[in-house]
Amino acid sequence: MAAQIKFGTSGWRAVVAEDFTFANVRRAVTGIARYVISNKSSGARVIVGRDPRFLGETFCAIAAEVLAGHGITPLVIADAAPTPAIAYAVIHEQADGAINFTASHNPPEYNGIKFSTPDGAPALPDVTQRIEAEIVAFDQAAQNAPRADEKAAASQFLDPRGPYLARLREAVDLKVIQKAGLRVAFDPLWGAARDYPDVLLRELGVEVSTVHDYRDVLFGGHAPEPDGHLLEELRGKMRETRSHIGISTDGDADRFGIIDQDGTFFQPNYIIALLFDYLVETRGWKNGVAKSVATTNMVNALARQHGIELHETPVGFKYIGELIKQDKIVIGGEESAGLSIRHHVPEKDGILAGLLCCEMVARRGTPMGQQLKKLFVEVGSFYPMRENFHLTREVKEKFTGKLQLEPQEFFGRRVSDVVRTDGLKLVFDDGSWVCYRLSGTEPVVRVYSEAASEPELQKLSAAAKQWIFE
Repeated sequence: MAAQIKFGTSGWRAVVAEDFTFANVRRAVTGIARYVISNKSSGARVIVGRDPRFLGETFCAIAAEVLAGHGITPLVIADAAPTPAIAYAVIHEQADGAINFTASHNPPEYNGIKFSTPDGAPALPDVTQRIEAEIVAFDQAAQNAPRADEKAAASQFLDPRGPYLARLREAVDLKVIQKAGLRVAFDPLWGAARDYPDVLLRELGVEVSTVHDYRDVLFGGHAPEPDGHLLEELRGKMRETRSHIGISTDGDADRFGIIDQDGTFFQPNYIIALLFDYLVETRGWKNGVAKSVATTNMVNALARQHGIELHETPVGFKYIGELIKQDKIVIGGEESAGLSIRHHVPEKDGILAGLLCCEMVARRGTPMGQQLKKLFVEVGSFYPMRENFHLTREVKEKFTGKLQLEPQEFFGRRVSDVVRTDGLKLVFDDGSWVCYRLSGTEPVVRVYSEAASEPELQKLSAAAKQWIFE
């Protein structure tokens, strides 16, 4: 019996040669093709792209063949391309969607399929459920061979680079970076962002130094995740070149990692808050801000300070993407290093995030650490943390029941608000909070905590863990 293919928060991901096989890729793409032609029976065009992972070119060829067999014209991107560039290509080309072979920041043994709808946004749950149903219908069909050859559409080729870079030139004030004489270090982590932000900056004569600027399908032997502990070589390049800022992206360039001038890794929560404040200051936009329920409440405080409407969404950038499409927000971000801004793609863009940080440091003339201290003075201090805890079956069953409770008190803290936007979030009288989210794919609970000081955060983290296992 064929394995079930489920599209999660960021598409379908699996281990290559285990579940991510040629046969299952054909099934998944067939489901997408059937969904597309159910909405547009003729003349449909779907972009096919990939990150630099193992066998990416082969998977793209399979997808093009399946789409063509359903009468859909595949627009194939020959080279690895960033997820935000593929998203922008959907809009620019007025395509009927995009199939992107990527497992983002997952370890190298994984690959995945992400489907974008005609608006360039990640497919919402109602779309992925329809695709899953089409896969099941295809599996159950007595005759599930490809369509007749006479209906096959010829593949076309597409290069998304030029239009996407042109869009970035509109979104970022690159001249400010140039005038400031900023020195930048860049780490694409062997991924799809190679020759994107560095090329833009070098065009203007900005000094950019790179590390890991070549294809490695093993990503150096670890997940291509732009987290502090994986960016030591970027720090080394910064010291060597006396760079003012280090920027990094994950395997498909939808997530960002930022290193300050002194080598400090800036967690994404702070980057989102800083850029929100900066965009309001420099663009004059005041139409709203969005963050996932698990993202720092520093954004809430800044929204109050600027008199801007706050939208708190479930985890998953597709919900923020909807607000960008409706032009309801200045910026939207998640603590897991995803953000986008007004008038840009309704998709995470790690390249944009890095370039905006360069612009912010250049215009303000101070390192991000000093900028954050200034915000702490203005709106209060915020210290966020995320932890994962593995659960036994027994503990998970007990804890799942616990998540239905509405406690009035939590280890001496009075609960002032219970939020169920996604999981269970308990907000306390002093503004600190804890949020629990069960993983849908593994026996893990994700715990997000935030307090006004590091000692208080450690106490809250310990209490949050105790509540799981007591």
